[in-house]
Amino acid sequence: MEQRRIVFVIFEGFQPLDLFGPYEVFDHAHKLTGGYTCQITAPQPGAVRFGSGLSAHVPHGVADVDPEGIDTVVVAGGGGVDQARHDPALTRWIAEAGVSARRVTSVCSGVFLLAAAGLLRGRRVTTHWAREQQLVREHPELIVDCDPIFLRDGRVWTSAGVTAGMDLALALVEDDLGREVAHAVAQEMVLFLRRPGSQSQFSVPLWSAQPATDPLRAVVAAVHADPGARHGITELASRAGLSPRHFQRRFTAELGVPPATYVEGVRIEAAKRALAESDHPIETLARRYGFGTAETLRRAFHRHVGVAPSDYRDRFRSTREHL
Repeated sequence: MEQRRIVFVIFEGFQPLDLFGPYEVFDHAHKLTGGYTCQITAPQPGAVRFGSGLSAHVPHGVADVDPEGIDTVVVAGGGGVDQARHDPALTRWIAEAGVSARRVTSVCSGVFLLAAAGLLRGRRVTTHWAREQQLVREHPELIVDCDPIFLRDGRVWTSAGVTAGMDLALALVEDDLGREVAHAVAQEMVLFLRRPGSQSQFSVPLWSAQPATDPLRAVVAAVHADPGARHGITELASRAGLSPRHFQRRFTAELGVPPATYVEGVRIEAAKRALAESDHPIETLARRYGFGTAETLRRAFHRHVGVAPSDYRDRFRSTREHL
């Protein structure tokens, strides 16, 4: 099998999981198939510090790495990207390598380096949600969408933060070598098989604040304890000891979303877990978690997750089923 050359780009202050997670995915795929050769480069050879202060030794700086013949460029992110993207030698090398490579990819804030190298104009890209406004402000030439965990726009692939880089790498392996190899890598690394790229970065703990008062804490606890129960405004307001109108205003003020939106989000999270961990029919799960019908669950899933429940189950099913 012809080996694909994968070159990882790091810099002072990079996020180590942005490198080591994807690197391990490609390395495991190589051990299974012989399909990859991996190389790490940085602005200069030698010790390169992580954002945490630890360091890794990089034998080759960009001046020593031939930009020709690279299959995939993977640019890590991290707090140091804000300085690294102003390094003309680094951005010039990324631009040269990126033009000739079959694929150009970034993890988390590594997208800023790709943008500085001029490789993303007019592309739809993603990054960690906390960097979204900075990316929009500084690069109006990009189409920024920070809901998905990773995006593909032609030969450009970008991903959200940290563990999303592993999802991206698994997707790249699947694109190169097929689903069975990607499954085998995920099994070896004890990962969920692969989150679809359209999976939202935002789960319940992220898309809402926490309640500040005891009555609303009791309401939220009840919703999480039994997502499929009746959680209309009347029932929730009664549990909080408030009038429905007062409850609606107070809940939205404390948690940042209306009660109905919160309840639907909790139900989606519960359904996602059940889809990944059980074989119960989708119709059964729709009734159990308060959606009523499979069609209602399907529509809610597309709104929140971007894929159908059946597709989510297929991609998230426990790895033991593929052994």
